[in-house]
Amino acid sequence: MTILRIARPTDRMAEVTAFYRDGLGFRVLAEFADHDGFDGVILGHPKAPWHLEFTQEHGRPAGGAPSPEHLLVFYLPDMDDWQEALARLTTLGHAPVPAHNPYWDRKGSTFIDPDGYRIVLQNTDWVL
Repeated sequence: MTILRIARPTDRMAEVTAFYRDGLGFRVLAEFADHDGFDGVILGHPKAPWHLEFTQEHGRPAGGAPSPEHLLVFYLPDMDDWQEALARLTTLGHAPVPAHNPYWDRKGSTFIDPDGYRIVLQNTDWVL
């Protein structure tokens, strides 16, 4: 089985970790410190074939999102799961924002993570 890892640098490790762990309910799968000049955290779900890795390079700023179309889209077809995810994020102080592409507002809610990247919580199944 192929595993997908999405890796992204951050200048806000604690805030980004809390956003994805506490806001989206991901688990911390691994963490590392001073690994060849990088600190990092890997988040996801233990049995999922994907995970997110956030790294912070010592002495080098990462910057933020280059555009509002840099998205991570999470499909949550179960209404209760979707509403729980929305509630967790809003409880943590994150408010939904209008999507840059209005398609995502039809059945979803868009949030901005601490680095300025957008995530979409889509209340539908993914279909081709």
